[in-house]
Amino acid sequence: MAYSREELMQLVQGVASDYEKLENELKKAVIGQDEAVRTALAALILGGHVLVEGLPGTGKTFLGTSLSQIVTLSSTRIQCTPDLMPTDIIGTYVIMETAQGRRAFEFQKGPIFGSIVLVDQINRTTPRTQSAMLEAMEQGAVTVSSEVFDLPSPFTVIATQNPLEQEGTFPLPEAQVDRFLFQTKMKMPTGAEMTQILQRATGAEKVMIRSVMDGKRVLKMRDIIRNITISDDLCQWCVAVMEKSQPTGAKAPQSVKDFVRYGIGPRGVQGLVLAAKFCAAIETRLEVTKNDLTKMALQTLRHRIFLNFRGEAEGVSKDEILGEILK
Repeated sequence: MAYSREELMQLVQGVASDYEKLENELKKAVIGQDEAVRTALAALILGGHVLVEGLPGTGKTFLGTSLSQIVTLSSTRIQCTPDLMPTDIIGTYVIMETAQGRRAFEFQKGPIFGSIVLVDQINRTTPRTQSAMLEAMEQGAVTVSSEVFDLPSPFTVIATQNPLEQEGTFPLPEAQVDRFLFQTKMKMPTGAEMTQILQRATGAEKVMIRSVMDGKRVLKMRDIIRNITISDDLCQWCVAVMEKSQPTGAKAPQSVKDFVRYGIGPRGVQGLVLAAKFCAAIETRLEVTKNDLTKMALQTLRHRIFLNFRGEAEGVSKDEILGEILK
């Protein structure tokens, strides 16, 4: 829907105000982790998905469960294990008996049919089961037999994984990783944050967070954010970032040529522009700036850079490579 500049400014001010409510409520539960909080909220509002990576105990799962409490939406949880099957996620047909004694096949929906789906330890399940979520994350629907079932709207997947856990894990394939709009990292808390966490976790009182928004408002915010404009020059800058991330590109930095197997694709720069529009909206601006793009670049692009064998063996940092590309 198109708006006049005055109408859009009023709507964007409402988006910024509502985002502040969401952020303040989520930060009541999640101490520190500013990047992860903003990224998770951006994914929910923009209709994307977020991959949360962090060491054990840093609050990855807690972030997902807290997010589901501040918005009036259905939430489900999938605990990934090596024996998890695709039907355990999507659902399956079962034989049901009617009141008249007749038997008929009826589809029983799985946990993927939630608005906020927490997929815990996603890299602990097999590639076959991981791939069961591909259509859901891209199309907002699942196909079972010959029938297509639409998922709720909004629909967001919050997936977690432990970067140090290797035994018994299955790294996500490139196509799966690219479906995530963001990848965020849960950092270790500072001393002051850890003191606050200890007081809260071991105390008698529990922090209560409440729902401050419903799904209709989230969808409206999404529509408003897409009306934020971006100049052709900044779009060309995004294209240049994509081209420089390819090891075969003529302008690729030496680190890309040495350590990268495959760089950022079209879906990545689309996500970057959308994330930059979100950043502009919550700061009550109607145009995207280069600062918006660089501010959201790491979360949007780091997981779309795939290292070659040499890069993996030498433990090259994707963030450092991306930083060199952005220069």
